[in-house]
Amino acid sequence: MNTRPPYLIPSRGAKRTHYEHETICSILDEALFCTISYAVDNRPFSIPTAFVRYEDKIYIHGSVGSHFIREIEKGIPVCISVMLTDALVVAKSAFSHSVNYRSVIIFSNAEKVEDLETKRAAFEWLTNKIVPDSWDYLRPMTDSEVRKTTALAFTFNEASARMRDGMPNDEPEDLALPIWSGLIPLQTKRGQPVADETSKNIPIPKHLS
Repeated sequence: MNTRPPYLIPSRGAKRTHYEHETICSILDEALFCTISYAVDNRPFSIPTAFVRYEDKIYIHGSVGSHFIREIEKGIPVCISVMLTDALVVAKSAFSHSVNYRSVIIFSNAEKVEDLETKRAAFEWLTNKIVPDSWDYLRPMTDSEVRKTTALAFTFNEASARMRDGMPNDEPEDLALPIWSGLIPLQTKRGQPVADETSKNIPIPKHLS
């Protein structure tokens, strides 16, 4: 018997849906940004933000004065989405075009991180995810900066992953058409660092090279 909530059960393409913890974590660890959606007074809101997974929670941060942060820290229901695109799938007809992707949808509620040391740790995890190995290189955050920043944690007990991989699925009658079909790979990669005016004479640190 399927005990998952209805909103985690796909209405179509069920074979692309996965619930394995390892699969979900692998996508969350590769993605740098998520989109958090919620509703207030029957009005929808959707905010993109950086995040990090640590163990069985994901963490975000924001200013204590942020309207977005102040609303969701109340614990209202949120939907968190992540998507990685790997290739454009070009078929012989526009109807059969698709995308190779890996995505995660999470339904959760924010937990405000109150403990100062846990907040510092969350900021370190997030900083090192966005710019690997940079936390110890940077000027340390002050206690005042930590207090001015809110850290929110979300469990992902109610989560599912969806993925597509492979070549186009053309209609049988289209396979013999003299129209090119295949994949256009997509890549997101880090480029060469560009120094600002204050850093032109400072060597690029090892973690950025």
